[in-house]
Amino acid sequence: MRRHEHLIIAAAALLSAFAAAGPADAQKRGGVLKSYSIDSPASMSIHEEATVFALRPAMAVFSNLVLYDQHVKQNSMQSIVPELAKSWAWDEDGTRLTFKLHEGVKWHDGKPFTAADVKCTWDLLQGKASEKLRINPRKAWYRNLDEVTTNGDYEATFVLKRPQPAFLALLASGFSPVYPCHVPPRDMRQHPIGTGPFKFVGRTSRSNWCATRIIGSRIALTLTASSIRSSRICRQRC
Repeated sequence: MRRHEHLIIAAAALLSAFAAAGPADAQKRGGVLKSYSIDSPASMSIHEEATVFALRPAMAVFSNLVLYDQHVKQNSMQSIVPELAKSWAWDEDGTRLTFKLHEGVKWHDGKPFTAADVKCTWDLLQGKASEKLRINPRKAWYRNLDEVTTNGDYEATFVLKRPQPAFLALLASGFSPVYPCHVPPRDMRQHPIGTGPFKFVGRTSRSNWCATRIIGSRIALTLTASSIRSSRICRQRC
């Protein structure tokens, strides 16, 4: 009996220690997050890359109109939440999907985000823009998209050729960020400009990319299984 009492006391002490340490650990900011990958992305342009090797490090630099809730374990239509959009609605025919956009959002270079950027992005993906993507691995996703129209600076509508209820799921994918109108696609490959929580800083080598959190914390993305030293170089040089 005495043994069980000792075990209960020890367990209670351990739980108390975790409870006391939890808030302090949660409040810790800054430092370096190292992300290892078996391959290095050819570029940081998500729209020109076909694999997750670019998506994993670059996704935090960009924002979508909508996104799957990152706190929900399984993606579904019900787990889609707004990001650059603050709301969306279908028309009665199910062929027009209209987004109301957040105001006051800025690209990392200080330019304002508007509905024109939404139109530019999907014109680019459909091959309608004067600028062209080097490769366009997801062009087929938008075969049912007729056009994107804008109504002022903060409303964009996707006009479909026929109803496609799951179209919203394509826009919620990590492969569907909004690109800035004022930055050519070629520049997005090596120095992407986004509206996400992390701002791209630079590349220290073929396999090391750096970004800094907008609020001041720093993250080092080491994209090959090289060594801990590579992430230290990233932290020092970026």
